[in-house]
Amino acid sequence: MAKPKMKTDTRTGTVRRRDVLAGLGAAAALAALPGPFSQPAFGESGGILTRPMPATGEQVPAIGMGSWITFNVGADPALRDARAQVLAAFFARGGRMVDSSPMYGTSEEVIGYCLARVPGADALFSATKVWTWLRGDGPEQMAESRRLWGIEGFDLMQIHNLLGWEGHLETLLADRERGRLRYIGITTSHGRRHEDFEGIMASQPIDTVQLTYNIVDREAERRLLPLAAERGLAVIVNRPFKRKALFEAFAGHPLPTWAGEFGAENWAQFFLKFIVSHPAVTCAIPATSRVDHMHENMGALHGPLPDSAMRRRMIDHVESL
Repeated sequence: MAKPKMKTDTRTGTVRRRDVLAGLGAAAALAALPGPFSQPAFGESGGILTRPMPATGEQVPAIGMGSWITFNVGADPALRDARAQVLAAFFARGGRMVDSSPMYGTSEEVIGYCLARVPGADALFSATKVWTWLRGDGPEQMAESRRLWGIEGFDLMQIHNLLGWEGHLETLLADRERGRLRYIGITTSHGRRHEDFEGIMASQPIDTVQLTYNIVDREAERRLLPLAAERGLAVIVNRPFKRKALFEAFAGHPLPTWAGEFGAENWAQFFLKFIVSHPAVTCAIPATSRVDHMHENMGALHGPLPDSAMRRRMIDHVESL
């Protein structure tokens, strides 16, 4: 099977959301966005929920795939083939964004193994990270990631947990100019560096941010999500299930009957639809090692989304359990 190629992005002829929102306050920026989002009607042959990458207007499905822990399976051929089935289900259900990192053990190598074997891989939106203190080590690490994935260049390269971000940002800006990547981002998987994160969002020429946000961890709503909307930055949400903690806490309870009003058929879709219904969120990236769970996750791409009143009802319900 042909391996995914680097997509061309001239960044011309597109009105960027960051230009439209420049100068607006955070609250005004959020108010200016549609809520709930417009989307095609659900159907097996219908459309899926997508979001624009603000820097270019490119549409990406609002549910992607993370690979932390789940794709770190080493050289075991049975486990690799099982992950290939998970990735095949992801593409079959309309998925595009696959996210990884050199920090995730053998995940990048396993992703490359799977991409070479599954149908639908040409749809890939590739996202990984640079994760090293030294700027000088960054190019070699990113070259190794390209080799492991089997691709010519990444759609998105992110600075993992802001590690050495000043030097890496200079490298990534040059790589974007050379066409080695299309978007530049920063990530955090905890709240300890939100102040630093906010400063970079407000001042640096990045395209995306990746952060933690879910129905019980809503700290990002205070400043980071409004700032992303104001600055026209794509938001990628990690830990949408708080690892497994949300299922451990709530899966023993019946799904409320009113969840059907926004098309949620299981707790995974309940949690994911809460996230992607926030006006600033571009894509959530749940990780799974099971095909049935992948189908549950991807089901969140269909049907209506909760509006602001329903989001409040969802929060109240979860907090009451």
